[in-house]
Amino acid sequence: MGYPLIFQIERIYYPALAAIGIIVNSAALVILNRGKCGLSKCITQYLMAMTSADLLLVIIDVILNRINNIYLPVNFLFITPVCALKIALFLAVLYCSVWFTVAFTFDRFVAISCQKLKVRYCTKRTAIVVVVTVSVINCVRSIPFYFIFIPAIIIDNVPWFCIQSQYYYTSSFWVVYEWMDSILTPLLPFVLILVFNTLTARNIIIVNRLRKNLRGQGKTENQIDPEVENRRKSIILLFALSTNFILLWIPYVVHSLKWKVVNYNYTDKYLSNPPYITQQFGFMLRLLSSCTNTCIYALTQRMFREELKNGLKYPFFAVAQVFKLHCETSRQ
Repeated sequence: MGYPLIFQIERIYYPALAAIGIIVNSAALVILNRGKCGLSKCITQYLMAMTSADLLLVIIDVILNRINNIYLPVNFLFITPVCALKIALFLAVLYCSVWFTVAFTFDRFVAISCQKLKVRYCTKRTAIVVVVTVSVINCVRSIPFYFIFIPAIIIDNVPWFCIQSQYYYTSSFWVVYEWMDSILTPLLPFVLILVFNTLTARNIIIVNRLRKNLRGQGKTENQIDPEVENRRKSIILLFALSTNFILLWIPYVVHSLKWKVVNYNYTDKYLSNPPYITQQFGFMLRLLSSCTNTCIYALTQRMFREELKNGLKYPFFAVAQVFKLHCETSRQ
């Protein structure tokens, strides 16, 4: 009996995703850290946090979990404490990635809709505090998941693999905790992002109409309003990131509302029932969102594209300079 189609797709998809994810997120971090993209320091902090979480997600879940489980034989990553730690870290990074998106959406809502609060809230210092606070809360939130796993087998006093303990299935604490967890990620973020974006868009429409009326009749219609242009660029970036997040998470959310996660560690590779296929498809799209933000930066931000082009040209420029120097030295 051969592998089901979904598993054959994963064998190609995840290595490709890992290669692309490492490259694009690393490039985005370098470019954003240079601070030459024309973005405010506040926005840059949130984008760097989102990109860092995406990079860690690729490393921990795509490489150390999925590729390891699919391709590699039994190794130290399957030892129970390591396996449990890997899952807890993955959840912490996943939660951070989601809530960094929410934090960025709220920051842009404040910047555009709450002018009095904007001066105090939309600063680099506040962004750093928010990012650190979100990181700490989500790390603490993922700790209980480390303790639900027990070894599937013990060989020479070494515990191997991770399976949920019976306590996980019978405890009322875990029933409530999982229910709360499913609300906190991603149902509540979905609602918050949609609400903040709706309010932001409504405010932009109102303010743009007022500014157009106040600029008077003496201005030509083709003259660009710098304030409106800045808002337009900021909102394009915000809406692109938010829409990308929601669309790529929808299949996973649909699955989680009806079914629990099954066969997470590929213990049985022959499942081909619709719930399992929906689950795996949801995982694939959810992880794809960790690689698409850089593409969104490049598509929506002209200065980011320029920095990316300069970065791509630099190795060739460096080689040309070395070659030129070598030729000049040879002539002498």
